[in-house]
Amino acid sequence: MTATGISLAPATAERPAHRDPNVLRWLSAYTASMIGDSVYFVALSWAAARSGGAAQTGLVLAVGSVPRAVLMLGGGVIADRFGPRRVVIGSDAVRCAVILSVAALLLVTTPGIWLLAVVALVFGAVDALFLPSVGALPPRITAPGQLSRVQGMRGLAQRVATVCSAPLGGLAVAVGGPAAGFGVAGVLFAVSLPLLMAVRLREPAADERAGRADTARRQLADGLRYVRGHRVLAPLVVTIAVSEMGFAGPVNVGLVLLADERGWGAAGMGWILAGFGVGAGAASLLLTVRRRVPRAGLVMSWSVLPGAAALGAFAFAPSVAAGVVAAFFVGLCLGLGGALAGALLQTATDPAYLGRVTSVSSLFTMGIPPLSYPLTGIAIGAWGAGPVFVTGAAVTVAGGVYGLCSRALRRAELPR
Repeated sequence: MTATGISLAPATAERPAHRDPNVLRWLSAYTASMIGDSVYFVALSWAAARSGGAAQTGLVLAVGSVPRAVLMLGGGVIADRFGPRRVVIGSDAVRCAVILSVAALLLVTTPGIWLLAVVALVFGAVDALFLPSVGALPPRITAPGQLSRVQGMRGLAQRVATVCSAPLGGLAVAVGGPAAGFGVAGVLFAVSLPLLMAVRLREPAADERAGRADTARRQLADGLRYVRGHRVLAPLVVTIAVSEMGFAGPVNVGLVLLADERGWGAAGMGWILAGFGVGAGAASLLLTVRRRVPRAGLVMSWSVLPGAAALGAFAFAPSVAAGVVAAFFVGLCLGLGGALAGALLQTATDPAYLGRVTSVSSLFTMGIPPLSYPLTGIAIGAWGAGPVFVTGAAVTVAGGVYGLCSRALRRAELPR
């Protein structure tokens, strides 16, 4: 039994994560699923554009974020109640079946906007189950001392998915239309399924099994009380939430509008996104190679501040080259902080609460931020991109400062 309460077999405890076949199976499944997610989004966007106008396309793309945000906390309860591996496999199987069914339907007919909206709603609801469960798996498949390395490997997988998914999705749609895009996404989900089934997890402790006897409502309330009362998790979740809210809108919506506003064009936008990806990849590679960062809580909080400064620098970037440099430092600093935050979250959490704690974190990183995108667009339309980036940087700084003000978070360490 480790300091975090996670029991591991001796063979797993001594094996580095990058040489552990169990971890590599999970990572391969996660990568395939991430690429499938992005290809699905490309196919859905194209199918919606062909079936309706710009407003209808925006509606279809937005509706999927609503069930993801509303049901995310419930997904964490289900992960703790039935086990994250079972939930991950089940939700991935549902996604595979739904997407392949849509691909088959597109071969014989052109669906209306309403059907695509239903698909987006179903996909968003299943994502609310998948995301907390897949995030809760690493502490159950590797030693606590390897979690920082696993987070670095996960970050590298995300970079690979980002690089591969757009060309793959675009090629599939260009060759065979939306049906081919959905088909490729479904195949990728199908590839991840046997890999997930082959992942071995430790048996849950008796206290974890006992907690599953509670009602779902009581489990949810208990999980929220657990986060609120934890001396490390409470400030950590607030730091993650505030930093993400400052970062998400400007980067995911603002960069496109900033490039258009300043005449940088699509090529300039591509270079900026590449700079961000290289920076985030460098942070992930650092953690993968180094394994453990001393004084992780302090480093995490401090890394947010230069990342926020680089985010604000976009407002004053005079050229594409300056934007690429700013993007590199945003990716490097905030990527490092995000990976350390994920590792700290998993090592500080009691195993019985991993699904619920992961769902709270995922709600603030993947559930709520997309709902702010329309507001970001409206603000940029009213005041321009510069003030929005400065405001986002100020909010992100507030997240880092809050982390630095917490003595428990500053002193938080990752296991050796």
